[in-house]
Amino acid sequence: MADNKERIARYDGPAGGWGSAKAVAGILMQEHVVLHGTKLLTKQNKPDGFQCVSCSWAKPGEPHLFEFCENGAKATAWEVTARRAPPEFFAEHTCSELETWSDFHLEGQGRLTEPMRWDAATDRYVPVTWESAFDEIGRELNQLPPNDAVFYASGRASLETSYMYQLFTRMYGTNNLPDSSNMCHETTSVALPPAIGVAVGTVTLEDFEHTDCILYLGHNVGTNAPRMLHPLQAARKRGVPLIAFNPVREPGLVKFVNPQSPMEMLTPMAATAMNSQFVQLKIGGDSAVLAGMCKHVLDEDEKARQAGTGRVIDVDFIAEHTRGFEAFRDSVRQAAWEEIELVSGVSRAEIGQAARTYMHARAAMAFYGMGLTQHRKGVHNIQMLTNLLLLKGNMGRPGAGICPVRGHSNVQGQRTVGITEKPELVPLDQLKKQYGFEPPRDKGLDTVQTCEAVIQGRVKAFVMLGGNFVRAVPDTGQVEPAWRRLRLTVNVVTKFNRSCLMHGEVSYVLPCRGRIEIDRQATGEQAVSIEDSTGCYHGSRGFHEPASEHLLSEPAIVAGLAKATLKGKSAVDWDAWVGNYGLVRDAIAQTYPEIFANFNRRLWEPGGFHRPIAARERKWNTANGKANFFAVSSLRENPDMPETSDSRVVQLMTTRGDSQFNTTVYGLDDRFRGVWGTRSVLLMNRSDMAKLGVEEGALLRAETIAHDGIVRTVAGLRATGFDIPAGCAAGYYPELNVLVPVWHCAEGSHVPATKSIPIRVLRDE
Repeated sequence: MADNKERIARYDGPAGGWGSAKAVAGILMQEHVVLHGTKLLTKQNKPDGFQCVSCSWAKPGEPHLFEFCENGAKATAWEVTARRAPPEFFAEHTCSELETWSDFHLEGQGRLTEPMRWDAATDRYVPVTWESAFDEIGRELNQLPPNDAVFYASGRASLETSYMYQLFTRMYGTNNLPDSSNMCHETTSVALPPAIGVAVGTVTLEDFEHTDCILYLGHNVGTNAPRMLHPLQAARKRGVPLIAFNPVREPGLVKFVNPQSPMEMLTPMAATAMNSQFVQLKIGGDSAVLAGMCKHVLDEDEKARQAGTGRVIDVDFIAEHTRGFEAFRDSVRQAAWEEIELVSGVSRAEIGQAARTYMHARAAMAFYGMGLTQHRKGVHNIQMLTNLLLLKGNMGRPGAGICPVRGHSNVQGQRTVGITEKPELVPLDQLKKQYGFEPPRDKGLDTVQTCEAVIQGRVKAFVMLGGNFVRAVPDTGQVEPAWRRLRLTVNVVTKFNRSCLMHGEVSYVLPCRGRIEIDRQATGEQAVSIEDSTGCYHGSRGFHEPASEHLLSEPAIVAGLAKATLKGKSAVDWDAWVGNYGLVRDAIAQTYPEIFANFNRRLWEPGGFHRPIAARERKWNTANGKANFFAVSSLRENPDMPETSDSRVVQLMTTRGDSQFNTTVYGLDDRFRGVWGTRSVLLMNRSDMAKLGVEEGALLRAETIAHDGIVRTVAGLRATGFDIPAGCAAGYYPELNVLVPVWHCAEGSHVPATKSIPIRVLRDE
């Protein structure tokens, strides 16, 4: 797989369009699956097909002919690739050599074909049998106190696998169940329950048809959830205003050409303008902008009250359904416009324009991503957004509500069925009754706490169900060396990645079948299920032959680990569950009857079946039984950012590229940002470059501003002029995770604050 030539070339095209079509064709050719891959894509996100292994955006009951996006096609091609990484590959390469390879090249070798164990004598992975792998892993785990082991889950595993995994972990004796939510939307899970009584969004696809206003904050829809562009485009075409808030003018929030519309594809200038107003705020300016909008709405309401012309805010809703309004109102009045403008980088007039659009809407929806959650004050960000919605009663009625746009395909669902370090979120008494064991009651380790414990030597074993944990976490310069001191590392993956290389003393790579592959078990071909961002559950069945006859399904691997570890301590018939996933769904329904009653019968409902969300019915499962306003506590989202006149100091946000999903890099091009053939760039405001005396293309070094005595630096970054506010910069995740101190995380949720990192920019000499 050859690298492209490095170049910077501005891209002015829309999201979608011919650029997207070309990218889909390119990935199918790159992975040598042009014919079969194209056929598979016709089954993607269909009610009788397989659910995308990429993002978790909603799946409609009446899908388009091609219900996939560019990144979804890339994820499919990446999984069903014709490339293979068999034992012969690892016989040729030591782990020390492979460490010098890029993430792109490591995963680009293709699908793993057999289980492997790291051999210390040769520094190579060598093939082993499944039985011996399970037996040794079980022995190693049983030699440890349960809380010395961590069981991580990425957001890709199905509901069935996730339920089995959390049950195995708790039967083993620990709640150390960190997951990918800890790195992104844990902030949502902390912020929303005290505000509206649920930990998930309230918006459904049907709400797009009834809304009069859409707020879109801190999320790059064109790269991270492109299928969402379809309902957004439909709303824009019927005149619904969309106000976008982001430090970067991402193409998906500017203009879109629907690749499934021949008319749009063949008509010049046919792109839909995707926003009615683009608010380009500074990194970390979200709470300030939202406070400004609330301030404008309250000021206009007071004017209307005094004039006797009717109220702007929904006083009846506030009186009947909320608490805390007076304290919130007073805190907003105390916020000075001068500070709001300074912190946000947005003028009072521009904030007022956005507020007026919102004020005049009958029903408004708000969508947000990690641009709000991955901040030190991320919980406050989201509660400020709920404040704005509650002011107008935009919760619990058609066309209104809040929606966190989740990332990985089942990241929300795995939390629903028990993948969490927080025991209070799991029906432990029901698990005790159902399976006859005493579940652990102590809080487990989340992702940040796991990293801290690994660095301190308190964790001895780590089992990874999907993902690339070592690459995804912050402070990789501290985490990676500590990882080698672990006694046991187990990686359940489809492809070889950085986490496999950062092995412990005993290390296994257990290759699994992918969701797109046919899963044949004792009772026939099996299906799995996932939950999307809107709280709907969908069945998914594979259509592609497995990459190797030696692969096991994820449920079979979890069952194998459980049997070898728990032995006679479990009453679960793990073999029966592997033979028939319907039995697992029956068990899930018994544990969570309010959500999953008649699970198997409802599995294939077009559009999925929806989980009950009390806030949609204006029922508030909060401590006081009401939706709650929260006072403005701070306008600054990053208390670690120094106030200084040093022009070398900027605030960095990490971001994903166009050819990327989470830590998986499909290619080195990012056409939306005009970066080709490289990921070693620092995207900067041109005035900041001028102040530094830095010319386009100069090599830079970024170093974190921290006061813990640890040097965190990344060199060899190409200075690249970019449309981003002054004092701000952007670079690629996960390469720049080394700059994020493990303690630099969201207050209350521990989500790494990768969207606001204080750095000093220096010439790389």
